[in-house]
Amino acid sequence: MAAIELLAKDLNPAGGVFCPSPKAKMETWNTHPKVYLDVGHTGEAKCPYCGTVYKLKAGEHFAGAGH
Repeated sequence: MAAIELLAKDLNPAGGVFCPSPKAKMETWNTHPKVYLDVGHTGEAKCPYCGTVYKLKAGEHFAGAGH
């Protein structure tokens, strides 16, 4: 599965995203339970259910709360 590139503004204030995500073009009938993935602090996270990888686009940096 291809990686979903994210901009820093796509992350929530804690630096995360939820999967399934509209950015991954997932159909609502074909999804799994919602899972939180911390992308802001590691730069990349892989969904344990579907294997979709979410990563910050090259040159993007997360500077959310506490940073």
